[in-house]
Amino acid sequence: MSSFGGPKRRFSSGPRRPAGPSPVKEGEEYDVTIEAVGRKGDGIAKVENFVIFVPGTHEGDRVRVRITSLGRNFATASVVG
Repeated sequence: MSSFGGPKRRFSSGPRRPAGPSPVKEGEEYDVTIEAVGRKGDGIAKVENFVIFVPGTHEGDRVRVRITSLGRNFATASVVG
């Protein structure tokens, strides 16, 4: 129960990627489509449901990216070329 007396709810943004090793690796390149734009303005792409933030992109862009940093639940990348 939450502190407001009602049941605690979990919100989902779609299917989750199973726990385990990341499907992307730092320094590798991937062809992706930007699916959405995050709160800070970065494009959001996914590889096997793993979120990749790509600054300077817009929803619908198809770009080749290089992974620049890798977190536990997401990666950041830059556009190549």
